[in-house]
Amino acid sequence: MRVIIGSDHAGYRRKEEVKRFLKGKRIPFEDVGTDSASPVDYPDFAVKVARKVARDKGLRGILVCGSGTGMAIAANKVKGIRAVAAYDNYTAKMSRIDNDTNVLGLRGRGFPLKKAQNIVTTWLKTPFSRKERHERRIKKIAKLERER
Repeated sequence: MRVIIGSDHAGYRRKEEVKRFLKGKRIPFEDVGTDSASPVDYPDFAVKVARKVARDKGLRGILVCGSGTGMAIAANKVKGIRAVAAYDNYTAKMSRIDNDTNVLGLRGRGFPLKKAQNIVTTWLKTPFSRKERHERRIKKIAKLERER
């Protein structure tokens, strides 16, 4: 598994911390920006990550902004993306088990680093359950994308 990571200015520092964490765990990643804490528009970076993940099923994306929410909303506009803004291990775990999420939104402000690292670990190591009811629901989401 390889991770594509991106952030806006509010998530820049946390993104850099997550990159060091991934490197320490020997998880390969690609950083698509931003490269500083200078103001940028989060949708620009969310779409960079989301498009790469949508094209390659072997990739997962991590997005960091102030709350993690804006990035997740923007990423979810890309066909094939199921992004979650996870604030705890339970949400991260269940988003993988039930929803097969492929992009994780993280909070960059006012959130403990250790908690963010635990969320990343949980999200990356948790497999999709492949239960019929969850696959059926994901197919319904994919159908909604085609109807746009």
